[in-house]
Amino acid sequence: MTTYRDAIETLINKTRAREEALGLRDDACRSRFLLQSNPTAKVIIFFHGFTAVPEQFVPIGEAFFQTGYNVLIPLLPGHGQAGDWNDDQPPPLPENPDIYQEFGQKWLENAQALGDRVLVGGLSGGGTLSAWLAFEYAQQVDRSLLFAPYLGGTNALVDWVVERMNVYFEWKTEPGKVGFGYGGFHMPALRVFLDMGQAILDRAKDQPAAPMLIVSSESDLAVDSEEHRQLFESALQFQPKCWYHCFDRKLAIPHNMMTQAEGSPRPDLPIALAKTYAESDLLWKEITALSDRWKQGEALDAIVTEFDLSQRLSPDRASVLTTLKLFAGEI
Repeated sequence: MTTYRDAIETLINKTRAREEALGLRDDACRSRFLLQSNPTAKVIIFFHGFTAVPEQFVPIGEAFFQTGYNVLIPLLPGHGQAGDWNDDQPPPLPENPDIYQEFGQKWLENAQALGDRVLVGGLSGGGTLSAWLAFEYAQQVDRSLLFAPYLGGTNALVDWVVERMNVYFEWKTEPGKVGFGYGGFHMPALRVFLDMGQAILDRAKDQPAAPMLIVSSESDLAVDSEEHRQLFESALQFQPKCWYHCFDRKLAIPHNMMTQAEGSPRPDLPIALAKTYAESDLLWKEITALSDRWKQGEALDAIVTEFDLSQRLSPDRASVLTTLKLFAGEI
């Protein structure tokens, strides 16, 4: 127990000291630690999106903490620093993938000291980093939760701009919504994730990865859901525990799907999917078969009993029911 407490204290103190030196804008930018009093069976690391901050993952982090996980939400390199950033002085975001990959490796090591099994997850660029860890450390990562991972833009023109243009891009935040993090970026900083995404799609064709939940939305204007499906179908050939879901357009779930503050009308839905996946041990063919029986009107308890799933399906009944309704198109 002393070793566990020492590991927590060392990790928090080192992180806080490093972030104090950065001159962060506010507390929303700081790494978050949601830690139990004892080591846990599972630890999860959430990587926030490109140009965003850890605050983006607080709602889902708290949901997993309440389930009994240790939760780490680190600030990505170059993010969250104070400054008046613009075209002449873009924010100090890395333009070398090694910086993000070494960062991911370090936090995977940190998590291994806090529990038995480690899950990774992230949104957009954070999802790309989580996917890279799922391939690079397939044996050490228990599950990966990929929310709208950035593998490519919504069309070829967008990708061409990211690949070729060294321009400054400014985000447009709609009235009444919060834009966590930087208001803009220099395009080469995003190019890092485009290159990582293409490498991930290539690896998925002939290399197994840790089990993945890949979540898309038809209303996402930032990333290509077809590439998400391509990743899923490639990964599924080697790892039958991969799952995929794309939110229907009627739900109007945007790219920033994790919080209501950023404009998502239903941040509870990705949380339900993630909890069901993380706490279940079902193959894709099993969860789809369960969903098909549900659509036919059978009761959940009857299906679970018939297929002897009680020990392999998440005990969080509310999340399971929400997941089945999503798969069935009832939400």
